[in-house]
Amino acid sequence: MDSLATTTPHHTPSDVAGWVRYFQLVEIPVLGCTADALEDMRGNEDAVDARMLADAIGDDPLMTLKLLAYTAGHQRNRRQTDVETATEALVLIGITPFFRDFGPQPTIEQHLADQPEALRGLREVLRRAHRAAKFALGFAVHRFDHDAPVIHQAALLHDFAEMLLWLHAPHLALEIAARQKAEPTLRSAAVQKQLLGVPLADIQHALMLGWRLPELLVRITDDRQEDAAQVRNVMLAIRVARHSARDWQNPALPDDVRDISRLLNMALAPTEALLHDLDS
Repeated sequence: MDSLATTTPHHTPSDVAGWVRYFQLVEIPVLGCTADALEDMRGNEDAVDARMLADAIGDDPLMTLKLLAYTAGHQRNRRQTDVETATEALVLIGITPFFRDFGPQPTIEQHLADQPEALRGLREVLRRAHRAAKFALGFAVHRFDHDAPVIHQAALLHDFAEMLLWLHAPHLALEIAARQKAEPTLRSAAVQKQLLGVPLADIQHALMLGWRLPELLVRITDDRQEDAAQVRNVMLAIRVARHSARDWQNPALPDDVRDISRLLNMALAPTEALLHDLDS
């Protein structure tokens, strides 16, 4: 996860293995507010605990990704100590080792300072991720799911490969967005395969395995296992976050509300009210 490359590769990868190799080498910047918060805490390390650090990191999918990958790479016995959340990772690492091994963090604002369109595109993905995580947590709490924190994190990280693409291959991310805007019915996986050689979901799944991210997190974010309630929980949160990104008039939303009502075992009107309440 260290900085070994920061720009789009000269020869764009065309398969999963190539993209995985590339994304495993590039630097991953974080949100500017996260970097600032961590530096404020670094100056008063003795007063910082794992909960405070987790609060600073927990809404930043990029910093969360770096932390979980780092923790998995430093665990001696992963089966006995599978860390599933940022809080658990920080408890395992310890405050002093965290600040020692994670210096001042590069930021997305610095990284894309000369590419404002890409920064706007990335921020749209981040906004969608934050809303999806809020919906996912609300659904999980309603279902009394004891893995609610992991479900929240799974929704937050669900599209991290798209975030990496905006950061490290912005011209491709912009072209994908342009093609989908020109042809709204074009499926994401189809245009990604045209331009990247493979769908982003395949790259992301391979990255999660390569970074040895928590097994439960990998399973919950795998849309192919949609029969599992936790996977549906995340998928429906992602769907409603996408479809309501601009407003609540998208024609796909009634189907979303219907499917969420079935997941939560609620009538349609209370389900719609819950969605608006979670989004307020």
